Amino acid sequence: MTPQQLTVYRHLHISSKPIVIVPLTLAGETNAPLAAMVGPDRARPTLIVTRQPRNRAERIEFAGRLASELLFPIETAAQQTQATGSGPNARMRVVDAPQLWVPNPAGIEFVRTLGRMTRLRFIVGPWAVPKKVRDLGIWLTWFAEQAEFADTGALIAATQAIAAVWATGQSDLEDGNLAAQMAWLAPPEGMDVAAAVSRAENPELCPPAGPSTDPTFDRLFLEPALRDLATARNPAAHNAVHRRLTAMLEEQMRPTWELVWTAIDLLRNVPEAPRVPKRWEQQRDRFTSFHRYVADGGRPQAKRDSAGRSAQRLAELEQRMAAFEAQRAYDDPLVIADHRLTGEAFAGQVVEVDAARRVPGLRRSVLRPLVTVATGDQTHLDVGQHVYDPTRNGQQAVIESVTETEDGWCIELELQNQMGSGLTAKPGSVPALGEDVTYTSVTETFVRRRPWPTRDETPWTHGGPPPDSTPVVEDAAEDWS
Repeated sequence: MTPQQLTVYRHLHISSKPIVIVPLTLAGETNAPLAAMVGPDRARPTLIVTRQPRNRAERIEFAGRLASELLFPIETAAQQTQATGSGPNARMRVVDAPQLWVPNPAGIEFVRTLGRMTRLRFIVGPWAVPKKVRDLGIWLTWFAEQAEFADTGALIAATQAIAAVWATGQSDLEDGNLAAQMAWLAPPEGMDVAAAVSRAENPELCPPAGPSTDPTFDRLFLEPALRDLATARNPAAHNAVHRRLTAMLEEQMRPTWELVWTAIDLLRNVPEAPRVPKRWEQQRDRFTSFHRYVADGGRPQAKRDSAGRSAQRLAELEQRMAAFEAQRAYDDPLVIADHRLTGEAFAGQVVEVDAARRVPGLRRSVLRPLVTVATGDQTHLDVGQHVYDPTRNGQQAVIESVTETEDGWCIELELQNQMGSGLTAKPGSVPALGEDVTYTSVTETFVRRRPWPTRDETPWTHGGPPPDSTPVVEDAAEDWS
């Protein structure tokens, strides 16, 4: 039994200094952080432990210590910038952006929940918290929001990153267990895959990757330690129990810490896809823009998005997902093979070429070469549909005809762009006779959407200005109840 590689390339940027967070939460409590192992150094992680997770002050202290670990690399990255572009399009961009890694999607939810708990706290007044706690909440919320996008490089779940490259012999649900997933890819020395997976599924031998802990560990070790910590009569006894609790939690978290770093190392060994650097530049631009917003005193994110903001965010999610899937298909032959199986792409050999063909234009004739491709792929593409050549940076073509033959189909294509501005095509811009080519209907370019309405043009029901008059309702309190 061996895992199978799903992609030729890794479609994810890996930072030179990733920051790993392994969180634990108290079972049965909402947003009660118990501990976190965090840091950019595999050999020297920082362990943060909450003495009493149910206590509000202890939670805030936990957030403050975590803020000390995360805000420093964020600020350090923000101070190292470079100029991009020239003239009116010139702008500053950070040289590198911070990248957070957690063991699994539940770790992303931990980041989101902790951000929600801290970003709306007051920094003045009777219930004030340190400013760094609120700043941590703002940044954690931003990282969690970025994790929703398919092309993100800001907050990564190790199990999802591994599953995007390799298929194991277990279900998707079982792949959610980082230890079991890594047992397929990097079993312990001298142990076969079956034995490694069996070991990984035993919580006594391989603790869960969190944030939830093993119920047996909670009952036999964690609850007695927390109870002893709460009833300790003097500082010496209290410190002794705290050291015992810290040692137990470190023992639970260290295996997961090592697994996340092993996953990062495995992914680094997979070559990076050609379009990954461009997406990372865009991620650095987003980080630069948000840091500038925070530095200028920007307000924390709202509890919930307005209707208008929700619509814009949904549109961005859909657009970036479609662009990411198209870029993966253009970069990776194994990904484009999936589209060939679904009929969204075809591959074949060029059997006819008319590279000098011209058609009448508005003012003069324009170059529109014809290319005929013989393919054995079963396609679901229609005449008049646009298709794109991944090897020529998405060169657009229009299907002129589809003819069935004894060996498959002959598809005639009219090339539309990327051939130069003259009446003769640039060398290499038109496929040569006998060349193997691939075309797909998947595209990373989009028709520009209509601009979003301004606030004054938005109905009041969706966040726009209130109506000129509000009807008076008798007994309003009873009506709204």
